[in-house]
Amino acid sequence: MKSDSFYITTPIYYVNDKPHIGHAYTTVLADVLARCQRLFGRDVWFLTGTDEHGQKVQEAAAKLGVEPQVHADHTVVRFQEAWKRLEIRNDDFIRTTEPRHKLVVQEMLQDLHDRGEIYRDEYDGWYCVPCERFFTEKDLADGSCPECGRPVQRVREANYFFKMSQYQDWLVEYIQTHPEFIQPDFRRNETLGFLRKPLQDLCISRPKSRLSWGIELPFDKDYVTYVWFDALVNYISAVGYRRDDAQFARRWPAVHLIGKDILTTHTVYWPCMLKAAGVAMPRTIFAHGWWLMGSAKMSKTAGNVVNPMDMMDRYGVDPFRYFLMAEMAMGQDASFTEDAFIRRYNADLANDLGNLLNRVVSMVGKYCAGRLPAPAPGAFAQGPAADLFAQALAAAAGLKTAVETYALHAGVAGVIDVVRATNRFIEVQQPWAQARAADPGPLHTTLYAAAEVLRVCAGLLMPLMPGKMTELRAALGMENPMTVNPEELSKSEVLKPGVQVAAPGALFPRIEAPAPAAETKPDAPSAEESRAGKPASAPGTLGNPEGIITYEDFAKVQLRTAKIMTAEPIENAVKLLKLTVLMGDERRQIVAGIALYYKPEDLLGKTVVVVSNLAPIKLRGVESQGMLLAASKGERLRLVTVDGDLSSGAVVK
Repeated sequence: MKSDSFYITTPIYYVNDKPHIGHAYTTVLADVLARCQRLFGRDVWFLTGTDEHGQKVQEAAAKLGVEPQVHADHTVVRFQEAWKRLEIRNDDFIRTTEPRHKLVVQEMLQDLHDRGEIYRDEYDGWYCVPCERFFTEKDLADGSCPECGRPVQRVREANYFFKMSQYQDWLVEYIQTHPEFIQPDFRRNETLGFLRKPLQDLCISRPKSRLSWGIELPFDKDYVTYVWFDALVNYISAVGYRRDDAQFARRWPAVHLIGKDILTTHTVYWPCMLKAAGVAMPRTIFAHGWWLMGSAKMSKTAGNVVNPMDMMDRYGVDPFRYFLMAEMAMGQDASFTEDAFIRRYNADLANDLGNLLNRVVSMVGKYCAGRLPAPAPGAFAQGPAADLFAQALAAAAGLKTAVETYALHAGVAGVIDVVRATNRFIEVQQPWAQARAADPGPLHTTLYAAAEVLRVCAGLLMPLMPGKMTELRAALGMENPMTVNPEELSKSEVLKPGVQVAAPGALFPRIEAPAPAAETKPDAPSAEESRAGKPASAPGTLGNPEGIITYEDFAKVQLRTAKIMTAEPIENAVKLLKLTVLMGDERRQIVAGIALYYKPEDLLGKTVVVVSNLAPIKLRGVESQGMLLAASKGERLRLVTVDGDLSSGAVVK
């Protein structure tokens, strides 16, 4: 692959399917990788599409009383509309019923047939209609299809075969000498394991008497092409193979993104087909994992498939795209639950990224009349601002490496780490204190540096969340917020001092987890008992035991992290300390009965947990605007703190 060229493909999805979480993940992943490569200045081409031939399409059309092409024209729209809603920016969408594809398939078949790579023979074996595949006796699982588990039928017929077996030794050597060819590594080992058994020739046809909906063999009009020898060719027919040599030379070879369930067809069938045709191998075939519900793969049969459209309607397209990319380590399986989505959304987007934008814009509005201040001269050469910006540049380099090494989740995590570091930078620099100084330089540098790092982070996250990151960059006063110039990700002081900044509202409003469904209590009293005034339950027996609160009661309590900034004794109060805590941008005074357990100087800098929506009260004449959480046992008491670094003002759940 040329250094400035990046051609990426998804599988072409079977047109009879409805877009589900598996389709969405592969396509969003391809879109994000393509956008990242564009961000890094590469010449990118991104292809997706639909596989529209085969027995299932023919049968579905027959049931509807329409021609297969009419049925395909109707169902393909589901994918095209889904990709628009998911903000997929593909360069091409290929359908295997298009003439540009069919002609290339027929020319390729004719060439292979003329050179003796394809022959006719009698076949006797087991056939699975739903999978449209033949299996040998030893391949069957308890007499059923090894892929879908459904019954198979015995079929004896003449067909055409591709001499795939003669390429087995070559393919093993190629895989072993090209470690980048199949990724991740364990998928390469899986393919090599498959190739330890003798490779069979590949049946590439179906008689029209059994299946008429397909690309007709150019050398025998009584047969159509079997789906894999049709579908796989889309990767080269779409970029000019046998039609536009210049375009094909510019684009090919490709990076193929696939699900692990179609590993063999892409890492065994497809390379052998290309070798026979004299075409260079794909650069990389990357097989990602499955989304699981608990420990089970999502499947229509199990009835546990997540509809991506439902998730987008509920939470928005950008957060959905972000979750898919951040949650799954490329190549590994991942578990999809709504709870996991809400946790990551609130932690990464609402509490960290959205909160940072709100803090920066609010303080620029409060201290600088809403206009971005200029940093002090040399601030980005050395000092805290320079150190912070260096972290942003390291995150940019890390994302680029992560994209090249198929570890996107790690690159995204690095960007979010910089967001958290910027929140900590604000807490350390204390712009609210800097605002009281005669010299405005430190304040202006702090706010400008935080805005600059936000700009870089938004640029890096643009491939994942193009809509929201455009809003964020617009809030920082950027003239062209939708366009990220690759050079700006390696430069400081890009934002123009004096521009108006404006909050876009809550960029990522916090999501409250849905309350659990109310349980039906089998021991509920009868209507007669209730009318008679008989108690529904005695304390500690039926219903809620005495002292137990409901989820709704607990949900009223708001817990947030707070950093202790000052601590001092209260006159004539042996047990009480007066604390000043910082929750995000807000300072509060809290009176806590911890003087017997903590010295004031030992509390400074601790991040504690505070009940933030408690009505103010006065203790010994001193107002307390909240309450610290602590645990006690016997003569010991310890404050509740958080594990690891976490910015003040974070919501505790």
